[in-house]
Amino acid sequence: MRFLNSGKRLAKAAACLSALVLGACNGGEDSGTATTTGGTTTVAATTNSAPTVNNSVPDQIATVGISLTFDASQGDTTFSDADGDLLTYEISFDISGTGLSGNAGVVTGVPTVATTVVATITADDGNGGSASDSFLITIAAASADQPNLPVALFNYANQDLPDHYTQPNAALGNVVRTDNTPGNNPITDEGATLGRVLFYDKKLSANDTVACASCHIQANGFGDPAVLSVGFDGGETGRHSMRLGNARYYDRGRFFWDERAETLEDQVLQPIQDAVEMGMTLTQLEAKLMDVDYYGPLFEDAFGDDTVTSDRISLALAQFVRSLTTYQSRFDEAYIAADGDPDDFDLVFNASEMRGMGIFRGRGRCDQCHSTSAHVSDDVHNNGLDVGTAGDQGAGDQEFKSPSLRNVEVGGPFMHDGRFETLDEVVDFYSDDVQANPNLSNRLRNQNGTPRRLNLNNGEKEDLIAFLETLTDQTFLTDEKFSDPFTN
Repeated sequence: MRFLNSGKRLAKAAACLSALVLGACNGGEDSGTATTTGGTTTVAATTNSAPTVNNSVPDQIATVGISLTFDASQGDTTFSDADGDLLTYEISFDISGTGLSGNAGVVTGVPTVATTVVATITADDGNGGSASDSFLITIAAASADQPNLPVALFNYANQDLPDHYTQPNAALGNVVRTDNTPGNNPITDEGATLGRVLFYDKKLSANDTVACASCHIQANGFGDPAVLSVGFDGGETGRHSMRLGNARYYDRGRFFWDERAETLEDQVLQPIQDAVEMGMTLTQLEAKLMDVDYYGPLFEDAFGDDTVTSDRISLALAQFVRSLTTYQSRFDEAYIAADGDPDDFDLVFNASEMRGMGIFRGRGRCDQCHSTSAHVSDDVHNNGLDVGTAGDQGAGDQEFKSPSLRNVEVGGPFMHDGRFETLDEVVDFYSDDVQANPNLSNRLRNQNGTPRRLNLNNGEKEDLIAFLETLTDQTFLTDEKFSDPFTN
């Protein structure tokens, strides 16, 4: 695009009209001065002065995955023009596959490959004069300290959810009505991208050793295979780390096993400030991240400018966690094939899985607590883990929230204290060992008030586990958009 000095052009046009009267207009490439002596007119031509390099362009360094914006005109100081012509600029270089582009003197883009590019900026004065200056753009590979992000953002905001997540269904529960996303923090691709980087960045801890993802591991359904997680200084957390899949669909919208966080936006900042987990204050965190070069562009993309605040950190982390929707398991395949009718799940399920679903939905009444087709707990419950009221009180009366059963096959150990190592042990507990407790959930009581145990035989236990394994979503467990951007 050329930006023309309209006032200067009008002046030159007026001069040309005047010269026409004298028969001396030369088309605008050169101007001339007309003099008349003794009735004879003489035109003395003057030559246009081409631009000259006034301030050489310095070489630039960029990094794969980190946005680059560079004004090669250096604020119109790279070149000067003796005639005062208004200059227009053009960038030229081999942009094939680099992720960069040039427009009117500005280089922009997110580099995609490590290479060195020779770039040239050319200034044109509009009167046939031009000058050029070349500089290098060296693109370094992303290091372990730099996130490697795609040029085209992953789709977090509008994932292709199946109908049983987006439409009401009386048979297996209405997922969409349990969505706890607040109106002031909808998921955006830019916000969740920032949230993903924050989630995996160990810089969020006091000594750069622990990230959110250290205790919430993708391959384990965003849970921790350790009974208790290890914090930044080697200390252990007080409870087992809860799996995060389908956290968006906990209708009550509260978080932690004891629901002490009123919202997900509140929850995501608490581990950062915990003396065992990450050991930071929010003021320290803001100052620290403001000095990290890759956060400026990410915050600008997500929020319109590069200001780092704890509120924005909270919003972005919450967006990423809510985006962790798991909906591509064999259960979902069966649901779609059967058009939501559990009797027709045998179009996908084998006989054992069908029997296990019958126990889950019938005799076991498991779906009363793990409701909807997202299999998310409906409330806090006392599930009879301990006799009496001693020990961890949870949300009160030994009532605890529980995570979604999605990916439970890979999500052990289980319960708030990680006491059960395997899924077999969990099924054994509900079959044989539910304890009497004054605050035991009514759903686990017989009519006479005694603990309600399923009394499953070994074959029935195997069937129930077979059904629970249909909730494993391998796509979710390996999806790049949920993975560590510092290692891919």
